[in-house]
Amino acid sequence: MKITLAAVLSTRSLPEAGGRWFDDYVSRIARYTPCESQAFESEKALLEWIERQQGRTRAYAILFDSRGRQYSSEEFAGQVGRLRDEGTQRVVFAIGPADGWSAAAKQRADLLLSLGLMTLPHQLARVFVAEQVYRAFTILAGHPYHSGH
Repeated sequence: MKITLAAVLSTRSLPEAGGRWFDDYVSRIARYTPCESQAFESEKALLEWIERQQGRTRAYAILFDSRGRQYSSEEFAGQVGRLRDEGTQRVVFAIGPADGWSAAAKQRADLLLSLGLMTLPHQLARVFVAEQVYRAFTILAGHPYHSGH
């Protein structure tokens, strides 16, 4: 399974979009499964990119939206584990544009997931998502990083 951490960002936000912490979590995830980061200037560009991803299975798109489902870290790890065990080849975790996802994007999503009720800037949301993906893999591996609290 290959993980893509994607975000719709303006080009002026890109250099600071999570910084060193984000990059560190991407490299930590890569210890468990291939992981990459992608930034897109528009929702349309992101959705077109998702559709171009080739493989035996369609890319599984998890879009973060304030009205999406909320998971605990353990539930999130369970979802990631199910996707892995079912043979999903690519999972795209995507943070959308500042004004939210369009109806078309929500329709394409395989899962709408909320980070919580509070609004986060893209930079923090990217780090949060990357850390939770890393945490999910450590939970699945039985690694002590996640102490269960």
